[in-house]
Amino acid sequence: MNCMQQDIREVLLTEEQLRTKIREIGQQVSKDYDGKDLMLVGILKGSVPFMADLLKEITIPCTMDFMAVSSYGNSSKTSGIVRILKDLDFEIEGKHVLIVEDIIDSGTTLAYLIEYLKGRKPASLEIACLLSKPERRAVEINARYMGFVVPDYFLVGYGLDYAEKYRNLPYIGILKEEVYQ
Repeated sequence: MNCMQQDIREVLLTEEQLRTKIREIGQQVSKDYDGKDLMLVGILKGSVPFMADLLKEITIPCTMDFMAVSSYGNSSKTSGIVRILKDLDFEIEGKHVLIVEDIIDSGTTLAYLIEYLKGRKPASLEIACLLSKPERRAVEINARYMGFVVPDYFLVGYGLDYAEKYRNLPYIGILKEEVYQ
């Protein structure tokens, strides 16, 4: 067992569970956006594994771009202040934009981002989210594509981090409390 695995209390979602769900989401996205000008917008850094695997499952032409936003810094709790660290490189006006997010927690960051992107006049703006923690929601967010509803634990792996670590775990696990407290 490596040092990262020793910090995991329990594996919540296995590689196979993630792969199966992402395949389902990719098939639905392909069906829903067939014939449309689709752009995936990944929210850095956490969405990278999900976005990479989702792209492989989408069978229609699409483009992609990334944004980096922050409301956490190196803390385990949101500050409530959203900062855009990297904006889009491409125009989204008239395109069908699908925001790809790793987790919807409080919803504060995503709500800000949705309003920000609506101002750029996309043809449509939807969300594909791998995980949702409804217990933590401060702002109601509706994702068109949802992977899993998860309990309110500190989760890491598959893009999710604590202080930039654990993103490279191939599964989603519950981090032991003594690691982050």
